[in-house]
Amino acid sequence: MAAKKKLTFEERLAQVEALIGQMESGALPLEDALKQYEEGMNALTALEKELQSAQQRLTVLRRAADGTEEEVPLEEDE
Repeated sequence: MAAKKKLTFEERLAQVEALIGQMESGALPLEDALKQYEEGMNALTALEKELQSAQQRLTVLRRAADGTEEEVPLEEDE
């Protein structure tokens, strides 16, 4: 069996948007809608983890007045 390709953030987000569209259409049987919901929640969890990882990477080092280094989030560095 071939390994699944890891989806990019954008591909996963598009997948969630497509799932939402299908569910909002009301055309899915209940069991299919539940499966879509579960799949969407799993994708959202993965998206949230990826966003948290990206936020951690955006942390910058700032040299404090006393010469020590401290980590601060990027948005506080302005």
